[in-house]
Formats: sequence, C-alpha cells, structure tokens
Amino acid sequence: MDLPLIWFIAIAVLWIGYFVLEGFDFGVGTLLPAVGRDDTDRRVMINSIGPVWDGNEVWLITAIGATFAAFPAWYASLLSGFYLPVLLILLALIVRGVAFEYRGKGDTDRWRAWWDRAIVFGSAVPTVLWGVIFANIVRGVDMGADHVVDAGLLDLFGPYALLGGLTTLSLFTLHGAVFLTLKTDGDVRRRSREQAMRAGAVAIPAGTAFLAWTQAAHGTAWTLPVAVAAAGALVLGVVLAARGREGWSFTATAVAIGTLTVTLFGSLYPDVLPSSTDPAHSLTVANAASAPYTLTVISWVALVFLPVVVGYQAWSYWVFRRRVTREHIEPAPAYGGGSAAAGGGDAPASPGSG
Repeated sequence: MDLPLIWFIAIAVLWIGYFVLEGFDFGVGTLLPAVGRDDTDRRVMINSIGPVWDGNEVWLITAIGATFAAFPAWYASLLSGFYLPVLLILLALIVRGVAFEYRGKGDTDRWRAWWDRAIVFGSAVPTVLWGVIFANIVRGVDMGADHVVDAGLLDLFGPYALLGGLTTLSLFTLHGAVFLTLKTDGDVRRRSREQAMRAGAVAIPAGTAFLAWTQAAHGTAWTLPVAVAAAGALVLGVVLAARGREGWSFTATAVAIGTLTVTLFGSLYPDVLPSSTDPAHSLTVANAASAPYTLTVISWVALVFLPVVVGYQAWSYWVFRRRVTREHIEPAPAYGGGSAAAGGGDAPASPGSG
C-alpha cells in the first residue's frame, strides 16, 4: 500500500471537512453585524452554531496533527514560512472562542458590542488567511535545499494569494448565510437570504477567477472537471438560495467548498510544498513522509478513532437539528444571574432550542 499517498488524501479530506463545517461557522460570525439588528437576533445567530462550532474545530486539530505525524518535513517547512499568519489565525480563534463564552457575562450593550466585534474579527481573519495560505502553498514559495521558507510576510500577499483570500471570505460568508436560512426563521432568515445574494455576487466572480487561475497555472487534466464542478456548484448554490431551497442550497455551497479544496490539493500533488526557487528543492509526498512504521501505526489509530469522532459529531447535528427562533431566546440576565446556559445567552440549553 502507498501509505504516503493515502495520508495525503486523508489530510485533504480532513481539510474538506474543516472548511465545509467551520466555513459556515466563520460565515455566521462574519455576518453578525449585517444580519443581527438587535441583541436577540445576534443571539439567535450564535445559538444556531452554539452546539457545533467547537466540534467543527476538531477537524483542524486532526488535520494539523495528521500533517505532523505523516509528513513532519511538510509541517516544519510550513511553519518556517507561515508562522505569523498561522499565529494570527490561532489568536483569532482563541478570541472568537472567548467571545462566545463571555458576551453574555455582562448586561450592558457596550459589553456585548465589544465581544460581538471580537466574534467578527475571530471569524473573518481566519477566513481570509486560510485562502492566502493555501494559495501560496499551491503557487510555491521561496525555499532552498534546507527546506526552510525564505519568503517574507509581504511576499505571501501576492495577487493570486489575495484572490484566494477574497474567495474564501466570500464563499464562507455565502455558506454561513445559507446555513442561517436553513437554521433560523423570521427576520433573521429573511435578512440571511439577502446577505446570501450579496455574498454570492462576490463569491461567484472571485471563486470562478481563482479556480480558472489555479487550473491554468497549476492544474492537471483531472482537476479541470473538478474545478468546473466547483464553479457550477457555487452558482447553483446562489440560485437555489434565491428560490428558497435552503437545504439544497447548503448542499451546493458545501460541494463548492469541497471541490475547491480538491482542486487545490489535486493541483499540488505530487508536491506538498513546491519550491519556486528550484523545483529540485520541493517537498513531495515521497520525500516529506514519515517512516513506513510510523505511517502504519497512525493508520491503525485513525481506523479506530475516526469513526467514533464522525459518529459523535453526526449525532450532535441530529440532536440540534431544529430551527432557532427569537422565541427560543430568554431575556439576558444581569451579570452573574441565572443558569450557566442562560447567563451565557449563546448556547442552546436543550435540543428543542437548537
């Protein structure tokens, strides 16, 4: 068995899971000021992702852990070149997690407004930077024979990378807006559909241009139909959202994100980090992989634990499958009052409120 190739595919699947699931979380957070006209609306939005957002981040942790275990040279070189963007993403994710917990701990508009800004920051920053990082990985970076990335921070923000960041920002915002139309009702649902149209107006041209650029510069024969499918699913998702077909629209935007990720990883293979300095210095699936024994051990670990994680997460989505409305939101108590769930104001206390 070609274990390095299997683990390259497995890591791609993990990133697909992360971008599809955490993508709508990021979209909801980014849309907080645009859709939520008052505190109750914003709590409806936060409650819609309250039971699942932290579980969705498990896909990121697993993807990074799998990269470290299966391709340690890839992991080390990535950090040598993308340390500051990754650190900023990590800080943004921490700020967002703290904001979800703390925004309901004070009973003043000013207190909640600051934590709402933190949620927007913690959602928008990773959304843009993941697009920038993956665009640079596919494009290639200045890297010598020692596999240390020599590119500076500003070198990472070229036209292709910025287009990648705009694509992920608009696509995840669209995905989050469609999720809100599927998971909420009333004015929040109506305004979310309006925001889906606005996000789609950016996501379609940006995503199509990014896919075309990726295919023309880095793609292969088999990535072409995948890229076309990604662009088609993106357009279809917007059309279905406009017609009120929320479930199918969400499926289409999820497919668009998944096929976009497949296009990126397919364009990258057999490299895992191309060198723009000299192709001979590139890290490949073969030369960056761990020893066969290590790959065998982690393969057995994945076979045992991955079904458990997927099963638990699927069960969580099933339990909290109902729409969230303003009627499910209790008045926010003063600081220190009420139960933990009510005091936070941002996590459903029962399946019925999810």
